[in-house]
Amino acid sequence: MTEPSEYTVDDLIIRNRWNEIHSNYNPGEIDETIPSIVTLFQTHNIKRVLDLGCGRGRHTAYLAQNGFDVYGIDIAGEGVKKAAHLLKEKKLHANLCVGSTRDLPYKDNSFDGIISVRVIHHGRIEAIRKTIKEMERVLNKGFIFVTVRKRTSRKERRPYKEIAPRTYVPTEGREKDIAHYLFIKEILRKEFKSFKIHDITVEKGYYCLLGEKK
Repeated sequence: MTEPSEYTVDDLIIRNRWNEIHSNYNPGEIDETIPSIVTLFQTHNIKRVLDLGCGRGRHTAYLAQNGFDVYGIDIAGEGVKKAAHLLKEKKLHANLCVGSTRDLPYKDNSFDGIISVRVIHHGRIEAIRKTIKEMERVLNKGFIFVTVRKRTSRKERRPYKEIAPRTYVPTEGREKDIAHYLFIKEILRKEFKSFKIHDITVEKGYYCLLGEKK
């Protein structure tokens, strides 16, 4: 699959910065929330799973290792290349492509489950809403597991500039120039109102939302 021909300015910044990050940074082990989500998916006979914002493929590989039919998409081609290498190294298979989470190249009802770890809060709320709509479109009756940045105090943030309500851009550090939208639980519930929300927990500064398509 090929990349969309048009990206927003924010998308281009995100793509370029994450290409740099993936060239120089190894994310390490899987997120500690994922093993329990895999168990949940297995319990509910989930077969085909989308790793939305797969990056270098740490969760893609873990899902494939656990017997799922896995698809991974990321805006950063460098991350997808590293994911392909990881899968080859582990003798695993997944369907990978480079593209935007705002315009997914999959048919309606393609997946039984979707995971998206520390991804969709990168952008303004209008872009995030497009991603959520796309998640709903490509999900069959099944589950989503999403982690997003929660609101932090100004003291906890790196130097930043505010570009929109609840939206800031770090001016230094690894994610410099990348827009971050800061959620609170009420907004998270409102934006994911099309899903039946089973749980919202907090893990290391991120909200973890488990939902199901109504």
